[in-house]
Amino acid sequence: MTGFGARLAGAVAAHGPLCAGIDPHPALLAQWGLTDDADGLARFADACLDGFAGAVAVVKPQSAFFERHGAAGVAVLERLLAGFAQTPTLTLLDAKRGDIGSTMDGYADAYLRIGAPLGADALTVSPYLGFDSLEPALVAAAEAGRGLFVLARTSNPEGATVQLAALDGRSVAQAVVDAAAARNAGAPAGAGDVGVVVGGTREHGLDLAALNGPVLVPGLGAQGAGPADVVSSRFAGTAGPVLPAAARSVLAAGPAPAALRSAALALGEELASARAGSH
Repeated sequence: MTGFGARLAGAVAAHGPLCAGIDPHPALLAQWGLTDDADGLARFADACLDGFAGAVAVVKPQSAFFERHGAAGVAVLERLLAGFAQTPTLTLLDAKRGDIGSTMDGYADAYLRIGAPLGADALTVSPYLGFDSLEPALVAAAEAGRGLFVLARTSNPEGATVQLAALDGRSVAQAVVDAAAARNAGAPAGAGDVGVVVGGTREHGLDLAALNGPVLVPGLGAQGAGPADVVSSRFAGTAGPVLPAAARSVLAAGPAPAALRSAALALGEELASARAGSH
């Protein structure tokens, strides 16, 4: 079984680092002329599958916008993940799960174990009940060849009170990065399966050099970060892939799948140009 880190490295080499968000929030459904129900959601998902599959390395469905439609919405999400599984594009489910004990075991069963009904290639998780509380997710992901992206320094202002608090001479966010790095220590260079989430809209102040895994960088496009921000010195020295994530700025091109694909490819070219100009 090829691990997530190795598969991600291959996908980025083939398609570039862009992570395209799939965020079917009500305003966007309306913009696309779709109904705010499970039928509109399914049409939205089908367009994203047709538009992004094979065009980008990673897509990131936001679970909340599917869950708000109840069981029918979760069924659409399950079909979407299964659809991308048949393509070269990897899936990163943005669900930010985190809990303790048997509850974390339950989340691992739902999202991470072999045969998980909502299994994606990777899952976002929250370590703010303690990094060690993620152990069931870490074990299940490793056994199934999946990855995790652990929240470290998020872009929302409210996160600073916890994430920048001091812990043994370092910030809590740095402690999260260091714990992820410890899980990646035995992996090939840059191909660890445990990544971190670091917002791209401000300086993060983290040392990412030892992570040996990927960094998900939300905030590209509508949230204010430009291509130059996510290839700048703030992410220099990171051995694993840096994945800039954009949703609204790409999805605004819909609903035609060809237009979605063109928007994603154009943003990918902007990232490549910014990276070339930074060297």
